[in-house]
Amino acid sequence: MKVFCAITLAMLTGAAIGAAAVNGLHAQAKAPVYVVTAIDVTNPDAYGKEYAPKAQALIKTSGGRFVALGGVAGAGAGKVTAFDGEAPKRVTIQARDSLEQYQAYRNLPTFKEVREIGEKYAKFHTFAVDGVSQ
Repeated sequence: MKVFCAITLAMLTGAAIGAAAVNGLHAQAKAPVYVVTAIDVTNPDAYGKEYAPKAQALIKTSGGRFVALGGVAGAGAGKVTAFDGEAPKRVTIQARDSLEQYQAYRNLPTFKEVREIGEKYAKFHTFAVDGVSQ
């Protein structure tokens, strides 16, 4: 009888630990937030030299991951193709783990310093979209 109780208790403990682990994995599988920025660049040369490298480095060090870069000015930019209306001169799409992570990035003093440089050469239109769980 003692062996039966011990085995039952071990099985219940294992099931509880397994359920907690699965719940933790589901919480980690939360869909990312995508931050889209349409940028009207007025001075591509200065934007590409003075702003883009600093902004890209800051995005990466603060947890952002580029999904797409397109248009004029800056390294690694692909082609932007318009289907409806006029395409912006530059577009970036970055993935973030959460909206809170992106808001913390925007509150960094370094972000504000770098953005001041960018605003000399471009106008930014930025918005976030919740990702879809797969």
